[in-house]
Amino acid sequence: MKRILIPILGIAILIATVAQVHAMRATRATPHVAKQQATPSRIVAEGRLVTYPGHEVTVGSDASGTIERLNVNERDVVKKGDVIAIVRADDTRAALNEAKAHVAEAEADIRLFQLETERAHKLWQDEVGSKQTWEKSERDLDAARARRLSVIAEVQRLDAMVAKTIVKAPIDGVVVERHTHAGEMITSGAPIVTIADLSKTRVEAEIDEFDAGRVRNGAEATISAEGFDGKEWRGTIEEIPDAVTSRRLKPQDASKPIDTRVLLVKIALAESTPLKLGQRVDVRIAAN
Repeated sequence: MKRILIPILGIAILIATVAQVHAMRATRATPHVAKQQATPSRIVAEGRLVTYPGHEVTVGSDASGTIERLNVNERDVVKKGDVIAIVRADDTRAALNEAKAHVAEAEADIRLFQLETERAHKLWQDEVGSKQTWEKSERDLDAARARRLSVIAEVQRLDAMVAKTIVKAPIDGVVVERHTHAGEMITSGAPIVTIADLSKTRVEAEIDEFDAGRVRNGAEATISAEGFDGKEWRGTIEEIPDAVTSRRLKPQDASKPIDTRVLLVKIALAESTPLKLGQRVDVRIAAN
């Protein structure tokens, strides 16, 4: 009986040892599987609605002075070339009128000296007048022509200064912000209004730099925003920059660090949205 129990006990020990080895291997493999399963299939980020480059401009004046007239209000639709504002330039316009008068004087002098030159030349040919008189009249004619060129240049300079006081819309769009009012003094380059083409918008999403390797051009994205009852809009990644930058948006989640670097991914909207320019949005992107 004892001889029978010893082999059976050995087999039992062998089976237990094999089971333990398999259990240890399974335990080692489990974290790896869990890690794979824990990797999210979507990247979650925050962003905002922006215009395409060149479709939002802040318009200013190249001239300093008082705004005489401001023709637009916020939300007004404007076309390229529309007069937005006029800066008062009474002194410049007065100087321009004076310069134009000098041009007329110079032209009158030219006509007079041309007649005198022709007469002096004829008298010299007829041996009645002197050559010196003829040559002097020619010098007077040349001087009058030079004066005319000089005052024409002054007219052109003053014309350019007056043109700078007329502020025109550089693009078609909507006035999204007015920075000043009629009667206010402005300096050269100071902003007057901001114009944006709201038909040319997209989303700029701040992707955490650690997710940079998981995004690709053409990936689908879903955009949502607070205040729209869970409504979502579709989009597609169309531009991935080659460098990361500092975070511009303060994370809504207080647990997230604010000093992390992000990838500013541009997302083209596949449909129209009621979102406002600059509005904060939530973005979910299909990851690799």
